[in-house]
Amino acid sequence: MLELKAAPLTPEAFAPFGDVIDTRIADYFHINAGRTRRYHDLARVETLGEGARTLISLFVSRPVTLPLELDFLERHPLGSQAFMPLHEERFVIVVAPPGDSIDPSEVRAFVTDGRQGVNYRTGTWHAIQSVLEREGEFLVVDRGGEGHNCDEHPLAVRVTLE
Repeated sequence: MLELKAAPLTPEAFAPFGDVIDTRIADYFHINAGRTRRYHDLARVETLGEGARTLISLFVSRPVTLPLELDFLERHPLGSQAFMPLHEERFVIVVAPPGDSIDPSEVRAFVTDGRQGVNYRTGTWHAIQSVLEREGEFLVVDRGGEGHNCDEHPLAVRVTLE
């Protein structure tokens, strides 16, 4: 079993796998007569294939217990997938670079601080939603349309926090 310690999520460490969505480190401009700050273009939404379209969904996830034990990672070969917590829910992220297989030496684990979201790049291997402490609600942006867009790869992983 692959043993990982989830490190704090930073844009630099997560860059090979996608984008960290965090208004505290993003630029903004004012709109709506100056009453609203727009944090613009925080992540690159990718939708590949004929008939692809962007979906906006809400996920409600039950919390996991630690150590987190996983049996597989999944990927979406036709589009990116973004998760943004709506109520400062912390969650564990397990990722591996895109490819036809997973090299265990390249698997990484992160933990958010509750105000960060992530956008997995197209094809990035990742764990299923793993929210900590309490039920979590997430705004999810991903790809809809024709074509097979979810692959699973068996991999036994145990994750603890630093």
